[in-house]
Amino acid sequence: MMRLFSLILLMFGLSVSAQEVGTTPELKINTLAHGEFDLAAKRGQWVLVNYWATWCAPCLKEMPELDHYDQANADLQIIGLAFEETTAEELQAFLQTRPVSYPIALVDVYAPPAGWDVPRGLPLSILLGPDGAVAKRFVGPITGKDLDMARKAASEGGAGDE
Repeated sequence: MMRLFSLILLMFGLSVSAQEVGTTPELKINTLAHGEFDLAAKRGQWVLVNYWATWCAPCLKEMPELDHYDQANADLQIIGLAFEETTAEELQAFLQTRPVSYPIALVDVYAPPAGWDVPRGLPLSILLGPDGAVAKRFVGPITGKDLDMARKAASEGGAGDE
């Protein structure tokens, strides 16, 4: 039912309640294969927090490009938050067929990480600047070009939601 609800919200483009632009969120979460991810330890570099699910076609479409972007940009770290009802074992099996090099954490859909709102549509990506503040939120799939433009705009003092 959660899948259907999220897909309906995404299809109708309803706004997503997530971290506000300009805020400095915290995130400390265990990943499947990369140990603990601590957002505070990433200060000084860009971070993209990407909510996704295995059943979300737009999420799957953007994964290879996000992986390539992550590998090509040493000043950026991506963290994938798998937002669905599944087990770590099932998610690891899925990632064997669609591998990415960035860390992936499984998020409880009923209890998201402290201080983070429940996404109302997927994919949802939140770009944080080197200062740790939210620079831009993206609803729907994104490309490396989208990230380049958002990083440039944030560096020049512009930010916002898409």
